[in-house]
Amino acid sequence: MAKPINFYFFGILFSFFISVPAQDTIRLSRQESEAVFLSENLSLLAEKLNIPKAEAAVQQAKLWPNPNLTFDQVNFWATDRQTGGQEVSPPLWDGFGKNQQFAFEIEQLIYTAGKRKKIVALEKVSVDQSKQYFEDLLRNLKIEFRSLLTDLQYIQLQQKSLKNLFVSVQELTNAYERQFNLQNISKSEYARLKAKELELRKEIFDLQKSSSEVQKELKILLHQNPNSVLVIADEGFEIEVEESQILFATDFMEQVESTRPDLQLAVLEEDYFSKLYDYERAQRVPDFSLKATYDRNGSTMLDFVGFGISIDLPVFNRNQGNIKIAQLGIEQSKIQTQRVRHEIQSEIFRNTQDLLNAIQLRDQIKKDYNLSLDELLSAHNKNLKNRNISMLEYLDFVDAYLDNQKTVLDVSKEVNDALEELNFAVGKDILENN
Repeated sequence: MAKPINFYFFGILFSFFISVPAQDTIRLSRQESEAVFLSENLSLLAEKLNIPKAEAAVQQAKLWPNPNLTFDQVNFWATDRQTGGQEVSPPLWDGFGKNQQFAFEIEQLIYTAGKRKKIVALEKVSVDQSKQYFEDLLRNLKIEFRSLLTDLQYIQLQQKSLKNLFVSVQELTNAYERQFNLQNISKSEYARLKAKELELRKEIFDLQKSSSEVQKELKILLHQNPNSVLVIADEGFEIEVEESQILFATDFMEQVESTRPDLQLAVLEEDYFSKLYDYERAQRVPDFSLKATYDRNGSTMLDFVGFGISIDLPVFNRNQGNIKIAQLGIEQSKIQTQRVRHEIQSEIFRNTQDLLNAIQLRDQIKKDYNLSLDELLSAHNKNLKNRNISMLEYLDFVDAYLDNQKTVLDVSKEVNDALEELNFAVGKDILENN
């Protein structure tokens, strides 16, 4: 009876593994992942389509309105009294219209005061705005993407450090377990070492959860298979940047007029309302329509041809309200541009200082950090096995090892984050972290 049970168990186990979706591992460097991001991100691809849409609107604005053709006053029958006794030709026979009435008219709307050119100018501003909206979206998504890359590298490096420590502690725990079973050591010593092993295992588990969350966001930005596993190369996490490479904040502020999309959008808003004001003023001059009419048997003339013109009389409505709206829009957009420019200056000054402070902290820590923790860990493992140090001393070193490794990673991450914040504030890559 045992064999069928075993076969049943292995059958269930096999079907479980078959049902689990295969996970592909995607290994990328920072440069490769950014190339994938720029080519595959769905939000960028969708936003980029707004540019040709705006260009199509410019093309549409350049077109003249179609002429209007009217064919009416057709009588398909008439009585003798209506025709004065004259013979009426049936509609589909030869001589159609001889004693019948019909008319047609063609009409063409003519824009005045350069309205068509002014509408085209407005739509061209919309094209420039669409380009800047795309650049602004790219700028915001890029800092989010790069921050996630740094987070994933940070977690991966923490995992490596923790797993290295976990293997060492686990080897000691196994050795202590054997000694405990032989009653060569006390249970308390073994229990304290086992507790540290379990603590490290839990920290590795927590890091894996954090990694999964970051990977989820990255795979959305990269448009990758949700079942895949992302691994980012360590290169690019610890960037080499010196204080001398960072310009003064005032030098960065001179560049933002052409590099910050949100400032460009504010300036374009001014341009838009300025052109809208010109267009609304042109609306004071009414458009007119030219007409040409042919009338058969509709007047004292048998074949009447006439010409005409129609125009609105600007007696009550001279577009005063829309002109006022455009004027206020110009004033409002100028204030908004000043506000954006002031905020940018504040951001650049703060982010420059943050980056300089982060570089100073990292350099100071690296200057004082002359010890090789991995060598010390190996030495402490050996000393604990040989009973040259106590369990308390060893566990204190393990905590110090973890704290020091985390501090080194933290300061490198601070420099990365500060650099990307400065790139974001300036609107271009001052120093690329790739």
